[in-house]
Amino acid sequence: MKSKIFYTNAYKKIESKIISFLNAYPDFLSEDTVSSTRATGDAIQHILEENFEGILGNFCKDYSASFARRAMADLAFTDRNDLYYVVDVKTHRLETKFNMPNLTSVERLSRFYEDDKNHYILLMVAYNVVSGVCVQLEKVHFVPIDFLSWDCLTIGALGWGQIQIANANRIVVNPGYSRKKWMLELCDVLFEFYPKEIEKAKHRIEYFRNVKKRWEEKPDA
Repeated sequence: MKSKIFYTNAYKKIESKIISFLNAYPDFLSEDTVSSTRATGDAIQHILEENFEGILGNFCKDYSASFARRAMADLAFTDRNDLYYVVDVKTHRLETKFNMPNLTSVERLSRFYEDDKNHYILLMVAYNVVSGVCVQLEKVHFVPIDFLSWDCLTIGALGWGQIQIANANRIVVNPGYSRKKWMLELCDVLFEFYPKEIEKAKHRIEYFRNVKKRWEEKPDA
């Protein structure tokens, strides 16, 4: 069953509600925290965790925001059709020139997507700080990872591979994109990525063979 949130315009309405809600929220930064993108991001994430069930409204049947820091999700919910969504909250201060956020492990996502009821959702909040300590939202993306074009994604060399947004200033969304096509594209990307990592590993092995040889030839001081 296709999601009634993401295969209709409902997710666009949720994006608009997020912007309206956070822009109307009382100032939550101080002179001490305003310069820290991490403190701002943590505050935005906390506010969303506390209020997202209300923003979802009738789309939400069950809701949770209790996850360990290294978990796949910051919050999660089940809709009226028992589809399960984990939501990864990311924030991006627009005045920063470059931001390359990690999303999730390719291995973890592939296991999660073995169940067609599961959906991994990116909630990206792009904001500016205005009038001292006031956060002003400029753009929100609330989309499944499989709506993100590979033109704006890359793979980082961590574990099995980490899906990353190549540049948070440029997010390319393909609304209604096929999960099957996206997952096949992921496999093709990895078929190019892994051989390059093997070549890197070969060079590193050779380097440390030479290091070992030099140390073997040294006198023991």
